[in-house]
Amino acid sequence: MTSASSLGLKAWLIQRLTAVYMALFIVFSMGKFLLLPPQDYQQWIAWVAHPGVNAALALFILSLLLHTWVGLRDVIMDYVKPVAVRAGLFSALIIVLSGCGLWSLRLLLQVAG
Repeated sequence: MTSASSLGLKAWLIQRLTAVYMALFIVFSMGKFLLLPPQDYQQWIAWVAHPGVNAALALFILSLLLHTWVGLRDVIMDYVKPVAVRAGLFSALIIVLSGCGLWSLRLLLQVAG
């Protein structure tokens, strides 16, 4: 297996695994909110602050960021040919995704107390 095909397989696998986890988390969350919806803000915060839910939500956010990175990286690599533009787009994408990840981490830690 060549290095390029190995990278392609890893990207494909990351896309599939993150998609499966995100789908399962969304189904779980929808089921929870349909069966036992929070009645007020305090119940919502208490649910998110639960260590299991907080960890699952953190993993969901990480999965979302990885899924986004792999997908947009592949689109940029396939359709943006000038190297300088590609590098600029990669840099912007890294900055935006890092900012979103740090902001999400801050919120999760703040809720966890």
